[in-house]
Amino acid sequence: MLPSKLLINGALVEGALKLEVINPATGKPFATIERADAEQLEEAIAAAKAAAPGWAALSCAARGEYLAKLADAIEANKDEFAKLLTTEQGKPLKQAMGEVIGGIYQLRHYAAQRIEPVILRETDAIRIIEHRTPLGVVAAITPWNFPFMMVTQKMGPALIAGNTVVAKPAPTTPMCALKIAELAADIFPSGVVNVIVDNNDLGAALSSHPDVAKVSFTGSTGTGRKIFAAGADDLKRITLELGGNDAAIVLDDVDPKAVASKLFNGAMVNAGQVCLAIKRVYAHASIYDEICTELALLAESAVVDDGLNQGAQIGPVQNKMQYDKLCGFLEDAAANGTILAGGKPLDRQGYFIAPTIVRDIADDARLVREEQFGPVLPVMKYDDIDDAIARANDNEYGLGGTIWAGNVDRGVEVAMKIDSGTVWVNKHLDLPFDIPFGGSKQSGIGREGGDEGLFAYTQPHVVNIAKAAI
Repeated sequence: MLPSKLLINGALVEGALKLEVINPATGKPFATIERADAEQLEEAIAAAKAAAPGWAALSCAARGEYLAKLADAIEANKDEFAKLLTTEQGKPLKQAMGEVIGGIYQLRHYAAQRIEPVILRETDAIRIIEHRTPLGVVAAITPWNFPFMMVTQKMGPALIAGNTVVAKPAPTTPMCALKIAELAADIFPSGVVNVIVDNNDLGAALSSHPDVAKVSFTGSTGTGRKIFAAGADDLKRITLELGGNDAAIVLDDVDPKAVASKLFNGAMVNAGQVCLAIKRVYAHASIYDEICTELALLAESAVVDDGLNQGAQIGPVQNKMQYDKLCGFLEDAAANGTILAGGKPLDRQGYFIAPTIVRDIADDARLVREEQFGPVLPVMKYDDIDDAIARANDNEYGLGGTIWAGNVDRGVEVAMKIDSGTVWVNKHLDLPFDIPFGGSKQSGIGREGGDEGLFAYTQPHVVNIAKAAI
């Protein structure tokens, strides 16, 4: 039976409203679920606030036991989660299972974390201790491209640090969050975890609510700006992981055929709907033609299909709004570049876009300047590496990037000059849970992952002690 109910104060409840959920492979509804109104949002926040002192009073180890139980419950239902994820989001089943397994490991990673006091200074006369206290209620607002793992990514550190959570998934992909809610209802004390669904109408109220101490948001830069503004009045703690227009720079000493498959996979995974996906390629003139040819062959041979079907490599775009946006990018590509493969939506039900490779396109074209967030990849030529670096950096985004080099030291030298939060050399999308990631420029504020990401859910509290008795 498909999940449908909200989780508020430990109970699975019906919503004041209903919401249809669309399968992007068909463009048709496959579920009708509960949707919260403003009053139910208030109930969820109030429940989280009431539960916060008791949850914060537990030790990290005790809180970790709850997270471990949730991880175990998800693992016992992982096949159901993967199918649900593919049905609501579109990605091929193998990728969906990878996301679910990643989320399970993520929860177990945070379940094992311990936040201990640190002695900052000690002499015969003084001791200065820093310990970290929970912030209170955390709003976890998650996107539609990774609707399972973005929930665990925010819930894990928030809960282990002693906060309570109100999670709000994207309205086009709420099903995995609601399934997590079903399991959490039987595990956590009432009010510690709350999950509500809206239709993009409760985000402002959640982000600006005076009882919400922190907002952790992953999504578009435009929405991130609104959340940042909404939290300004009471100076909320805010983490924003936003858009990206990640550049890949291919140096002149690589094998074009070998690197082409890595570029293609890095650009087309999840139908290109990854904030850290390769969104534009700069290839040296000496290998440019061959790389373009290889990318086009890969695009033409890729199997685009319903993610539930055997052999599907690229699924549909997740929603109609993004599909229409990508159709606009395809028009721009045709007008301003040379399309080598794809270049059009597929003539079938659902939101399918043919994987598209575009060459000889100017740097000021929309497809190069903006974040396409879909299976459409522009490839540009360069002669001088300093020129390629300047062009890669000439963008409002700075989330990630990749350098591909035969000489690794030379690749690292180039990577050090790229203005992005993360730059990989000869690999892509390697995101260990103990390593922080986040963006520069308009790709975000703060970090997820690592100690920095975990500590973002806490308030540092310094106790400065004179050892001499009074």
